[in-house]
Amino acid sequence: MSTDLFIYYRVPAAHAEKMQKKVMAMQAALHEQWPVATALKRRPELKDGFETWMEIYSQIPEDFPVALESAVHTAGLLTLTEGGRHIETFIDISTCA
Repeated sequence: MSTDLFIYYRVPAAHAEKMQKKVMAMQAALHEQWPVATALKRRPELKDGFETWMEIYSQIPEDFPVALESAVHTAGLLTLTEGGRHIETFIDISTCA
């Protein structure tokens, strides 16, 4: 069974460039240490001066969320967001033959 994380949050438009650099560096470092695929996306529209971003981590090991939380704090991402990071966990649907 494969587990994927989808994490979304709001970024003030004024912090977007700085945030992008921090998240991409964090994801690159995590990818080097963990066998996970990463992605960074955002909604195309700006709402009230904020962008909505999403980090995606695919096929994560069971202990990955603890490492991710530590990496987020080390990278200082929480200082560049508005509100919390909302984490959604999804698993693959198995098919029966």
